[in-house]
Amino acid sequence: MTEKMTRTDAEWRAQLSPEEYAVLRQHGTERPFTGEYVNTKTPGIYLCAACGQPLFESDTKFDSHCGWPSFWDVMDKGNVELRQDNGYGMQRVEVLCSSCGSHLGHVFEDGPRDTTGLRYCINSVAMKLQPDAEKGAK
Repeated sequence: MTEKMTRTDAEWRAQLSPEEYAVLRQHGTERPFTGEYVNTKTPGIYLCAACGQPLFESDTKFDSHCGWPSFWDVMDKGNVELRQDNGYGMQRVEVLCSSCGSHLGHVFEDGPRDTTGLRYCINSVAMKLQPDAEKGAK
């Protein structure tokens, strides 16, 4: 079980950039095709931008052409929480960091059928890529 991190709103505002705060803490969405990791192919691990918890491996990233980085699985099911999101007249499943409760994006059931069939559609600003030198050297 992931230990819950708690911070005040003022602490989050001091730690995060205005764009990170809007997405991670106010459940916003960055504009499609503008995020740093949309087309990234660098091997590594994607961490929560707010707390550093490991979320996704680059091996599960795929080109979904939706405008946001997409992954077909998470590193560890316990590292994310899924919550029903019925905002804006839609029925979606929100993906949150289980450690700090930050909004990451949404998960849909239109991912690659030869894997999980899921598409974790995640805001670039919600993650930090930790490049894996060992994977690149193999």
